[in-house]
Amino acid sequence: MDFPHLRAFAAVAETGSVSRTAEKLHLTQPSISKRLAGLEQQLRQPLFDRVGRRMSLTDAGRAFLPHAQRMLQEMEDARRALSHLNDDIGGRLSIGTSHHIGLHRLPPVLRRYTQRYPVVDLDIHFMDSEVACEAVLAGKLELGIVTLPAQALSRLKMRRVWDDPLDVVVNRSHPLAGKRRLRLADLAEHPAVLPDEATYTHRIIRAALQKNGLTPRIRLATNYLETLKMLTAINLGWSVLPRSMLDRSLSVLKLPQLKLHRELGAVWHEKRTLSAAAGALLKLLPSA
Repeated sequence: MDFPHLRAFAAVAETGSVSRTAEKLHLTQPSISKRLAGLEQQLRQPLFDRVGRRMSLTDAGRAFLPHAQRMLQEMEDARRALSHLNDDIGGRLSIGTSHHIGLHRLPPVLRRYTQRYPVVDLDIHFMDSEVACEAVLAGKLELGIVTLPAQALSRLKMRRVWDDPLDVVVNRSHPLAGKRRLRLADLAEHPAVLPDEATYTHRIIRAALQKNGLTPRIRLATNYLETLKMLTAINLGWSVLPRSMLDRSLSVLKLPQLKLHRELGAVWHEKRTLSAAAGALLKLLPSA
Protein backbone atom coordinates (compact mmCIF):
# COMPACT_ATOMS: atom_id res chain seq x y z
CA MET A 1 0.00 0.00 0.00
CA ASP A 2 1.40 3.37 -1.07
CA PHE A 3 2.91 5.46 1.76
CA PRO A 4 1.93 8.90 0.28
CA HIS A 5 -1.67 7.65 -0.10
CA LEU A 6 -1.76 6.60 3.56
CA ARG A 7 -0.21 9.86 4.71
CA ALA A 8 -2.77 11.91 2.76
CA PHE A 9 -5.64 9.81 4.17
CA ALA A 10 -4.46 10.18 7.79
CA ALA A 11 -3.93 13.92 7.38
CA VAL A 12 -7.38 14.53 5.88
CA ALA A 13 -8.92 12.42 8.65
CA GLU A 14 -7.24 14.77 11.15
CA THR A 15 -7.96 18.11 9.45
CA GLY A 16 -11.31 17.26 7.82
CA SER A 17 -10.23 19.30 4.82
CA VAL A 18 -8.37 18.69 1.56
CA SER A 19 -7.20 22.32 1.41
CA ARG A 20 -5.78 22.32 4.95
CA THR A 21 -4.11 18.96 4.28
CA ALA A 22 -2.56 20.32 1.10
CA GLU A 23 -1.10 23.24 3.08
CA LYS A 24 0.15 20.90 5.81
CA LEU A 25 1.84 18.48 3.39
CA HIS A 26 3.00 21.23 0.98
CA LEU A 27 1.10 19.66 -1.93
CA THR A 28 -1.67 20.79 -4.29
CA GLN A 29 -5.31 20.04 -3.57
CA PRO A 30 -5.68 17.96 -6.78
CA SER A 31 -2.70 15.86 -5.66
CA ILE A 32 -4.35 15.13 -2.29
CA SER A 33 -7.66 14.29 -3.96
CA LYS A 34 -5.89 11.96 -6.42
CA ARG A 35 -4.18 10.10 -3.56
CA LEU A 36 -7.46 9.67 -1.69
CA ALA A 37 -9.17 8.39 -4.81
CA GLY A 38 -6.31 5.94 -5.44
CA LEU A 39 -6.54 4.58 -1.91
CA GLU A 40 -10.33 4.21 -2.08
CA GLN A 41 -9.91 2.37 -5.39
CA GLN A 42 -7.37 -0.01 -3.83
CA LEU A 43 -9.62 -0.71 -0.84
CA ARG A 44 -12.82 -0.72 -2.94
CA GLN A 45 -14.48 1.31 -0.20
CA PRO A 46 -15.40 5.01 0.14
CA LEU A 47 -13.36 6.39 3.05
CA PHE A 48 -14.93 9.87 3.27
CA ASP A 49 -18.33 11.46 2.96
CA ARG A 50 -17.88 14.73 1.09
CA VAL A 51 -20.37 17.36 2.23
CA GLY A 52 -19.38 20.73 0.82
CA ARG A 53 -15.76 21.28 1.75
CA ARG A 54 -15.99 19.11 4.86
CA MET A 55 -14.56 15.60 4.74
CA SER A 56 -16.05 13.16 7.25
CA LEU A 57 -14.93 9.57 7.70
CA THR A 58 -17.30 6.83 6.63
CA ASP A 59 -17.65 3.66 8.71
CA ALA A 60 -14.99 2.09 6.49
CA GLY A 61 -12.74 5.11 6.97
CA ARG A 62 -13.08 4.98 10.76
CA ALA A 63 -12.29 1.26 10.73
CA PHE A 64 -9.26 1.73 8.48
CA LEU A 65 -7.77 4.80 10.24
CA PRO A 66 -6.00 3.03 13.16
CA HIS A 67 -4.46 0.53 10.71
CA ALA A 68 -3.22 3.37 8.49
CA GLN A 69 -1.77 5.22 11.47
CA ARG A 70 0.00 2.07 12.61
CA MET A 71 1.49 1.46 9.16
CA LEU A 72 2.67 5.06 8.96
CA GLN A 73 4.26 4.79 12.40
CA GLU A 74 6.03 1.56 11.49
CA MET A 75 7.38 3.17 8.31
CA GLU A 76 8.58 6.16 10.35
CA ASP A 77 10.26 3.84 12.87
CA ALA A 78 11.99 2.03 10.00
CA ARG A 79 13.20 5.32 8.56
CA ARG A 80 14.59 6.38 11.91
CA ALA A 81 16.33 3.05 12.46
CA LEU A 82 17.93 3.17 9.01
CA SER A 83 19.06 6.76 9.52
CA HIS A 84 21.50 5.51 12.17
CA LEU A 85 23.29 3.41 9.53
CA ASN A 86 24.22 6.51 7.58
CA ASP A 87 26.89 8.95 8.76
CA ASP A 88 25.03 11.82 7.07
CA ILE A 89 22.41 13.35 9.35
CA GLY A 90 19.45 14.56 7.35
CA GLY A 91 15.77 14.00 6.75
CA ARG A 92 12.80 15.60 8.48
CA LEU A 93 12.67 16.27 12.22
CA SER A 94 9.30 17.18 13.74
CA ILE A 95 9.49 19.10 17.02
CA GLY A 96 6.81 20.56 19.27
CA THR A 97 7.71 23.36 21.66
CA SER A 98 6.02 26.09 23.67
CA HIS A 99 6.17 29.73 22.60
CA HIS A 100 8.18 30.61 25.71
CA ILE A 101 10.85 27.96 25.15
CA GLY A 102 10.91 28.68 21.42
CA LEU A 103 11.55 32.37 22.10
CA HIS A 104 13.81 32.25 25.14
CA ARG A 105 15.66 28.91 25.21
CA LEU A 106 15.85 27.24 21.81
CA PRO A 107 17.22 29.93 19.44
CA PRO A 108 20.96 29.43 20.24
CA VAL A 109 20.53 25.64 20.16
CA LEU A 110 18.73 25.70 16.82
CA ARG A 111 21.28 28.13 15.40
CA ARG A 112 24.12 25.71 16.16
CA TYR A 113 22.04 22.78 14.95
CA THR A 114 21.19 24.26 11.55
CA GLN A 115 24.81 25.33 11.04
CA ARG A 116 26.05 21.82 11.84
CA TYR A 117 23.28 19.87 10.06
CA PRO A 118 22.07 22.09 7.21
CA VAL A 119 20.30 19.29 5.30
CA VAL A 120 17.91 18.46 8.16
CA ASP A 121 14.40 19.72 7.41
CA LEU A 122 13.23 21.14 10.74
CA ASP A 123 9.45 20.99 11.18
CA ILE A 124 8.78 23.09 14.30
CA HIS A 125 5.28 23.36 15.81
CA PHE A 126 4.53 25.94 18.50
CA MET A 127 1.94 24.67 20.96
CA ASP A 128 1.19 24.23 24.65
CA SER A 129 3.53 21.79 26.37
CA GLU A 130 0.63 19.52 27.27
CA VAL A 131 -0.46 19.31 23.62
CA ALA A 132 3.12 18.65 22.50
CA CYS A 133 3.43 15.72 24.93
CA GLU A 134 0.18 14.25 23.61
CA ALA A 135 1.40 14.66 20.02
CA VAL A 136 4.65 12.83 20.85
CA LEU A 137 2.70 9.99 22.45
CA ALA A 138 0.44 9.81 19.38
CA GLY A 139 3.45 9.60 17.08
CA LYS A 140 2.68 12.94 15.39
CA LEU A 141 5.93 14.52 16.63
CA GLU A 142 9.31 12.94 17.24
CA LEU A 143 10.48 15.31 19.99
CA GLY A 144 8.93 17.79 22.38
CA ILE A 145 10.97 20.58 23.99
CA VAL A 146 8.54 21.53 26.73
CA THR A 147 7.67 22.27 30.32
CA LEU A 148 7.99 18.82 31.85
CA PRO A 149 4.94 17.37 33.62
CA ALA A 150 5.35 17.15 37.39
CA GLN A 151 4.17 13.53 37.25
CA ALA A 152 5.71 11.10 34.76
CA LEU A 153 3.46 10.12 31.87
CA SER A 154 3.22 6.50 30.74
CA ARG A 155 5.33 5.73 27.64
CA LEU A 156 6.93 9.20 27.67
CA LYS A 157 10.66 9.47 28.25
CA MET A 158 11.83 12.78 29.71
CA ARG A 159 15.18 14.52 30.04
CA ARG A 160 15.53 17.65 32.17
CA VAL A 161 17.49 20.37 30.38
CA TRP A 162 16.79 23.67 32.15
CA ASP A 163 15.70 24.51 35.69
CA ASP A 164 13.31 27.46 35.42
CA PRO A 165 12.82 29.43 38.66
CA LEU A 166 9.49 31.26 38.97
CA ASP A 167 8.85 34.53 40.84
CA VAL A 168 5.70 36.24 42.10
CA VAL A 169 5.64 39.62 40.37
CA VAL A 170 3.59 42.82 40.30
CA ASN A 171 3.64 46.20 38.59
CA ARG A 172 6.06 48.53 40.38
CA SER A 173 3.13 50.73 41.48
CA HIS A 174 1.05 47.81 42.82
CA PRO A 175 0.12 48.12 46.55
CA LEU A 176 2.07 44.95 47.34
CA ALA A 177 5.24 46.26 45.68
CA GLY A 178 6.05 48.62 48.54
CA LYS A 179 4.52 46.63 51.39
CA ARG A 180 6.79 45.87 54.33
CA ARG A 181 6.55 42.53 56.10
CA LEU A 182 4.75 40.97 53.20
CA ARG A 183 2.74 37.85 54.07
CA LEU A 184 1.68 35.13 51.68
CA ALA A 185 -1.94 35.72 52.73
CA ASP A 186 -1.67 39.25 51.31
CA LEU A 187 -1.81 37.78 47.82
CA ALA A 188 -5.36 36.57 48.41
CA GLU A 189 -6.53 40.16 48.83
CA HIS A 190 -5.56 41.07 45.26
CA PRO A 191 -6.56 39.59 41.90
CA ALA A 192 -4.11 37.44 39.95
CA VAL A 193 -3.43 36.82 36.28
CA LEU A 194 -2.08 33.29 35.89
CA PRO A 195 -1.41 30.60 33.27
CA ASP A 196 -4.46 28.65 32.12
CA GLU A 197 -5.51 25.88 34.50
CA ALA A 198 -4.92 23.21 31.82
CA THR A 199 -1.18 23.97 31.70
CA TYR A 200 1.57 22.21 33.63
CA THR A 201 2.77 25.62 34.85
CA HIS A 202 -0.63 26.44 36.38
CA ARG A 203 -0.67 23.10 38.19
CA ILE A 204 2.80 23.75 39.63
CA ILE A 205 1.77 27.21 40.85
CA ARG A 206 -1.58 26.12 42.28
CA ALA A 207 -0.03 23.15 44.11
CA ALA A 208 2.57 25.39 45.76
CA LEU A 209 -0.04 27.98 46.78
CA GLN A 210 -2.47 25.39 48.13
CA LYS A 211 0.35 23.79 50.11
CA ASN A 212 0.60 27.14 51.90
CA GLY A 213 -3.16 27.44 52.36
CA LEU A 214 -3.71 30.05 49.65
CA THR A 215 -6.37 29.98 46.92
CA PRO A 216 -5.68 32.74 44.39
CA ARG A 217 -8.43 35.06 43.16
CA ILE A 218 -7.87 34.72 39.43
CA ARG A 219 -9.03 37.64 37.32
CA LEU A 220 -7.77 36.29 34.01
CA ALA A 221 -5.92 33.23 32.69
CA THR A 222 -4.05 32.69 29.44
CA ASN A 223 -1.60 30.18 28.00
CA TYR A 224 0.95 32.79 26.89
CA LEU A 225 3.51 33.97 29.41
CA GLU A 226 4.39 37.03 27.32
CA THR A 227 0.74 38.08 27.55
CA LEU A 228 0.78 37.55 31.32
CA LYS A 229 3.84 39.75 31.57
CA MET A 230 2.04 42.52 29.69
CA LEU A 231 -1.10 42.19 31.83
CA THR A 232 0.99 42.38 34.99
CA ALA A 233 2.92 45.38 33.68
CA ILE A 234 -0.35 47.30 33.14
CA ASN A 235 -1.38 46.45 36.72
CA LEU A 236 -4.24 44.01 36.11
CA GLY A 237 -2.98 41.79 38.91
CA TRP A 238 -0.06 39.88 40.35
CA SER A 239 1.34 36.93 38.49
CA VAL A 240 3.98 34.21 38.52
CA LEU A 241 6.56 34.34 35.74
CA PRO A 242 9.91 32.75 34.88
CA ARG A 243 12.79 34.72 36.34
CA SER A 244 14.41 34.79 32.91
CA MET A 245 11.57 37.01 31.60
CA LEU A 246 11.72 39.75 34.21
CA ASP A 247 12.78 43.33 33.60
CA ARG A 248 12.48 46.73 35.26
CA SER A 249 8.75 47.01 34.48
CA LEU A 250 8.01 44.45 37.21
CA SER A 251 8.73 44.12 40.91
CA VAL A 252 9.49 40.74 42.49
CA LEU A 253 7.66 40.02 45.75
CA LYS A 254 9.93 38.48 48.37
CA LEU A 255 8.10 35.48 49.78
CA PRO A 256 10.74 33.13 51.24
CA GLN A 257 8.14 30.52 52.21
CA LEU A 258 7.06 30.14 48.56
CA LYS A 259 9.60 28.30 46.42
CA LEU A 260 8.41 28.05 42.82
CA HIS A 261 10.16 26.48 39.86
CA ARG A 262 9.46 24.26 36.90
CA GLU A 263 11.64 22.02 34.77
CA LEU A 264 12.03 22.38 31.02
CA GLY A 265 13.35 19.61 28.86
CA ALA A 266 12.95 17.09 26.07
CA VAL A 267 10.36 14.31 25.72
CA TRP A 268 10.05 11.42 23.28
CA HIS A 269 8.13 8.16 22.99
CA GLU A 270 9.84 5.32 24.84
CA LYS A 271 8.94 2.77 22.17
CA ARG A 272 9.99 4.84 19.15
CA THR A 273 13.49 4.67 17.69
CA LEU A 274 14.85 8.20 17.57
CA SER A 275 16.24 9.31 14.22
CA ALA A 276 19.86 10.37 13.92
CA ALA A 277 18.60 13.94 13.44
CA ALA A 278 16.71 13.80 16.76
CA GLY A 279 19.69 12.24 18.56
CA ALA A 280 21.94 15.00 17.26
CA LEU A 281 19.59 17.69 18.60
CA LEU A 282 19.44 16.03 22.01
CA LYS A 283 23.25 16.08 22.16
CA LEU A 284 23.27 19.82 21.50
CA LEU A 285 20.85 20.61 24.31
CA PRO A 286 22.60 21.83 27.50
CA SER A 287 23.22 19.32 30.27
CA ALA A 288 21.02 19.89 33.30
